[in-house]
Amino acid sequence: MSEARPGARNGRATLSSYVCGYLLAIGLSAASFAVAESTLWAPAVPVALAVLAVAQMGVHLVFFLHITTAPDSTNNVLALAFGVLIVILVVGGSLWIMSHLDSNMMPAMRMNAQGF
Repeated sequence: MSEARPGARNGRATLSSYVCGYLLAIGLSAASFAVAESTLWAPAVPVALAVLAVAQMGVHLVFFLHITTAPDSTNNVLALAFGVLIVILVVGGSLWIMSHLDSNMMPAMRMNAQGF
């Protein structure tokens, strides 16, 4: 019988799986700080930070939210997908509104906003 979650027994997560996830999350956070403070080639820093961020999201999804490929995880995956959709709609809508407000601002208001 295969395990549905890392460190799971009888469908329940164990303390060791939470500790493993916590240690991985701390390690990835420390690596992100180290990359941000390093003197790497400048274009490599955002790419490295993005890779570490995706890895940390994966750690959180697997070890803390228990998102797996198991059939009993369908509701968790749907809830996560819905949450991501809502965040995309709110952030995208806000950026769209701000962009249109900026392009449709009257010239006198634009001069006052710039401090002239």
